[in-house]
Amino acid sequence: MKGYRFSKYINKAEEGTLFDQLFKLFQQLLYYTSGNVGEALSWLTQLDQEHNLTTPEYGIADFINDLKQKGYITDDQELNTSGYNPTSKLELTLRRTALDEIFDQLKKSKSGDHITPISGKGDEFTSELKPYEFGDPLDKISISESLKNAQINHGISQFKLTQDDLVVHETYYKSQTSTVLMIDISHSMILYGEDRITPAKKVAMALSELITTRYPKDTLDIIVFGNDSWKIEIKDLPYLQVGPYHTNTVAGLELAMNILRKRQNPNKQIMMITDGKPTCIKRGKKYYKNSFGLDRKILSRTLGLGVKCRKLGIPITTFMIARDPYLVQFVDKFTKANNGKAFYSSLSGLGEFIFMDYKTNKRKRR
Repeated sequence: MKGYRFSKYINKAEEGTLFDQLFKLFQQLLYYTSGNVGEALSWLTQLDQEHNLTTPEYGIADFINDLKQKGYITDDQELNTSGYNPTSKLELTLRRTALDEIFDQLKKSKSGDHITPISGKGDEFTSELKPYEFGDPLDKISISESLKNAQINHGISQFKLTQDDLVVHETYYKSQTSTVLMIDISHSMILYGEDRITPAKKVAMALSELITTRYPKDTLDIIVFGNDSWKIEIKDLPYLQVGPYHTNTVAGLELAMNILRKRQNPNKQIMMITDGKPTCIKRGKKYYKNSFGLDRKILSRTLGLGVKCRKLGIPITTFMIARDPYLVQFVDKFTKANNGKAFYSSLSGLGEFIFMDYKTNKRKRR
């Protein structure tokens, strides 16, 4: 566990039962162990020995039994050598925890679809009223204002309600967006003593939970890219691991564009979480690799796809979790080619940037 700090989960006085306190720490350990329940429990046991997390009345074995009884893990030696496997309930809990942790600002906001500044047929009332026109939804009629108009126009003695008396609420048009989230799983995501893949996974889990629960009309596709690129399911996010890969950004962008091409939604965007420059492209069945600086051939292919996405109306938001000058130089060129957005964030600020940019983009969609 060298290099990881869990002091805020250990030293901070937590509310709730001892199970609740251990469960919060257990979830954080699962992020770092890529969903390996046995390894997470082993770490938890070691932390208990060092920091006295449990009591004589409630030990780690009691916690494990409660996890099984509450449906978070199963005990099956045949499926996993550790004997314990995560359930779909635990996967859902991890996504919701990531959402609360990273997008905590959303708790005070109204749930629903993404509001645009354009008024029209929608679900969110504005403060404006307009005369009723044939075809306006009946559930948008303002009853109180329509009755008041009828009283003014016809009087109490000959009270009647006509079409000319009716007024309806103006509503905001609500947009839908198709998003592809690209996650870099090249080897550099765990190099130089920094764990960059764990916060990237947490952000992806939070974003997936945000879209599927609060923006259910949107679509979200998640892809990973190393030497090649492939699509993964939301349920696979906790188990995502870095491989011995180079960074084939071109493969990721090509797959993202193929996915978005099949989406009928006119509003499309790509979000890319990465920590490095592109170092690999594929030529036929062979790979062209160069990890030393910005290779002109690789850079040209990558920038070309950025331009192509711009022409197709697909903005790309790049979240660079590194600050090396030559990496910033690449992102600046790529962002200019796409006319997109780029954020250079620390690992702790990554989630906040994604949330703020995602919501801002949605409000600007038509």
